[in-house]
Amino acid sequence: MPVNVQATESNYHADYLEKQKAQNNTGSTLGKDEFLKLLLTQLQNQDPMNPMKDQEFIAQMAQFSALEQTTNMNSNLEKFLDMQTTQNFVSHSDLIGKQVEWDKTAEDDDTETVSKSGIVTSVIFKDGQAQLVIDGETKINTTDVVSVTNPK
Repeated sequence: MPVNVQATESNYHADYLEKQKAQNNTGSTLGKDEFLKLLLTQLQNQDPMNPMKDQEFIAQMAQFSALEQTTNMNSNLEKFLDMQTTQNFVSHSDLIGKQVEWDKTAEDDDTETVSKSGIVTSVIFKDGQAQLVIDGETKINTTDVVSVTNPK
């Protein structure tokens, strides 16, 4: 029986990127390029008899520096999220071919839990969470797993 590994980008990560793109497209934030254009326009149009004070210029440059650092940090966090998603996928794929046991609330009684077991055939990501596909059909969250063993 072939074992397939399926992965989709976590919804959390996708939602985050969509919000960032939408925010950038709406113009609700002032980006690095817009800030520089604004500063350049301000310098070009200043009154030569009353130039910008050194303190104001230094304050604007400090703001620009902070903006650039924040942009770089955001870029690094996005890379970190990508790496973490990949690492999550790789670590959960080690469960393929293993027998897992999990607890499930009985369908006819909300108070009773039933232990079930099966062989992990693939791993998927749904709603930002890794899910194990058991025996090719049942999907369970990894947080429901109570034991992992090698099949007999």
